[in-house]
Amino acid sequence: MAWVKQLPTSHKEKILLKTFTRRSTFSATLGLAAALLTTSALPTMAQDAKTVKLGYAPWADAEFITKLAAKVMTDKLGQKVDLVLTDVAPLYQGVSRGDIDAILMAWLPVTHADYYGKVKDQVDTLGTIYDGGRQGWAVPTYIPESEIASFDDLKKPEVKEKLNGTIQGIEPGAGLTRLSQQALKDYALDGYKLQISSEAGMMSAVDRAYRNEKWFVATAWSPHWMFGKYKMRYIDDPKKAIGGIEHVDILARKDLKTDNPKVAGFLSRMKMQIGDIEAGISDAQETSYDAAIDKYIADHPDQIKAWVGEES
Repeated sequence: MAWVKQLPTSHKEKILLKTFTRRSTFSATLGLAAALLTTSALPTMAQDAKTVKLGYAPWADAEFITKLAAKVMTDKLGQKVDLVLTDVAPLYQGVSRGDIDAILMAWLPVTHADYYGKVKDQVDTLGTIYDGGRQGWAVPTYIPESEIASFDDLKKPEVKEKLNGTIQGIEPGAGLTRLSQQALKDYALDGYKLQISSEAGMMSAVDRAYRNEKWFVATAWSPHWMFGKYKMRYIDDPKKAIGGIEHVDILARKDLKTDNPKVAGFLSRMKMQIGDIEAGISDAQETSYDAAIDKYIADHPDQIKAWVGEES
């Protein structure tokens, strides 16, 4: 697996990154050893010229897809790959400046609209990796729909009390966070606060509440392993404050098609089904990302051949 590089982060983000990189300690160690050997044998400029940098944010779906792409590119294309783990804003900035070659997690047309709008003239879209992405707020199914069926139901005094006036959220830079903050205003949910945290922090809070059958509302998206591990449902968003069904695109730096047509072609052919992604990230939670990716590749041989441009 590729060596994960991390851009500068705050102290809180460093704690999160440790959580997400712990699963890949063994592969990261191998990657570091390989990098040291390569450095001793080749000039730095030559080494960098042969390396493709893929960026991703610390979300389960983005991590799985990006590491899957890196694994296939390494094994099937003989391409050296480095992974860059950071927040959403630096990812868009990095690919627009050419510091990052590609990101495989552009949620459009709503969630990442602000980020994309600032860089759309400086990047290339290589295609849609999957359709049917969804975001919203979710609750456990043990909360009766008669009590919480939509955002408007959160205004009920008894509901607000049981929820402690809190919506469990993720990191401050996420598009879902921005949309959720706006939703609090759009629905006039006075007295509620969005608990800014991280995916790992939010899921820890969800797990504790779920095991004790306490009431909670969490920011959520599909694909995600939470819907496989817990019985949860989205609540209605009649004002579409969080957005509707989205597609997830691959964005690349402007010159990638010319500099590395093999990689650009591979990324443009990389298509997945949302159900397969959810199965993959659920496997990763039970085992590891490396093991889940190996399983995915073994279970989808024809798909992998299509991605690398081989005949089925």
